[in-house]
Amino acid sequence: MSVIVVGLNQRSVPLELLERMTVSAARLPKALADLSGRDHLDEVVVLSTCMRTEIYAVAAKYHGAVQDVRNFLTELAFVAPEEISDVIYSFHDDAAVEHLFRVAAGLDSAVVGESEILGQVRDAAARAHAEGVAGTQLTTLFRHAVEVGKRARSETGIARGTTSVSQAAVEMAAQRLGTLSGKRILVVGAGEMGGGVAQALAGSDGVEEVLVANRTWSTAAALAARVGGSAVALGALPAALENADVLLTVTGAPSIVVEADDLAPVMAARPDRPLLVVDVAVPRDVDPAVGQLPGVTLLDMDDLRAFAEAGLASRRGEITSVEAIIGEELDRWAGAASARHVAPVVTALREHGESVRSAELERFRSRLAGLDAKQRDAVEALTRGIVNKLLHEPTVRVKRDGGTPKGDRLAEALRALFDL
Repeated sequence: MSVIVVGLNQRSVPLELLERMTVSAARLPKALADLSGRDHLDEVVVLSTCMRTEIYAVAAKYHGAVQDVRNFLTELAFVAPEEISDVIYSFHDDAAVEHLFRVAAGLDSAVVGESEILGQVRDAAARAHAEGVAGTQLTTLFRHAVEVGKRARSETGIARGTTSVSQAAVEMAAQRLGTLSGKRILVVGAGEMGGGVAQALAGSDGVEEVLVANRTWSTAAALAARVGGSAVALGALPAALENADVLLTVTGAPSIVVEADDLAPVMAARPDRPLLVVDVAVPRDVDPAVGQLPGVTLLDMDDLRAFAEAGLASRRGEITSVEAIIGEELDRWAGAASARHVAPVVTALREHGESVRSAELERFRSRLAGLDAKQRDAVEALTRGIVNKLLHEPTVRVKRDGGTPKGDRLAEALRALFDL
């Protein structure tokens, strides 16, 4: 059985296509059930964030499994297979493991070293396990990936500076305006990303006011209280925008939250006051046509990626150190995986020897009926000793070479020779 990953991310596809491939939290149970029911997929984990949608699976047949995932993605986004055939990527076995380790370490993110992905990797595995579609192999792999991510951040400087999408969004807004001092900023979305944005704003010098809007009023009010801001009802957005300098949107909504037709009258009422709109949600919260309104500047995930890449220089030197950690962890994973592969063979071999021994004693039970208890114990010990001595050398060798190609060959030979 192989581990595979099939997916697309912010570098491989345009934002318009990526947002159509996003699997929201609400859709995740159905998506996991759909994937696990496909012919060639065994265990399944879906990792879908604002930067990527990736399907990890355990499969017996690589090409069949890849096709199953491709079919799922085309059905998810209502696109023809040829639309994604050149932009989708897939890896299997060692390459798939390395890809996941790089993702968890933050090397595959738009904001290199960003911290949010680590929790997203952990949560993806937990959700799949809760839905009963991630078994031992993927659960163990994702747990190891989280360990890799923690090592990368604790042993290197990859997490130095701007290391979250939320923080990058705030810094991009500040760069575009020159400063956020004296600005009134409206944050739409009070989930994990919204909380990160609000906290980053609260830590910015001179921000006049932070307003928080969310579909659930209590959630908006709680976040606003935490950052010393004010809550706004989602239905009161137009009124709140009349006096805002920046609109930052980070909801998990499946469709547009801010339409151009709704914002047009707001901008008409404030003709001499520009508005910066930063939409870092995937799918997008803001109608792209908003960027054409007079006085509005619209920035999205594509702009954020360019902003993050420009600020990468300070952490570029840490990438080599992180890659060294990933190399070490790949070796450790390979050794542990091979050991897990060998252990059942050793157990099966020992059980096979014991079953043969027990069957032979049973066959000769009538001939041994005249033995007293001490003599029966001696026969028992003698036969156990013979089996143990016969199996000792094969057991030692296959364990000693576990984690190597030779160990794999020995394990397969034992399976074949003893029909395990």
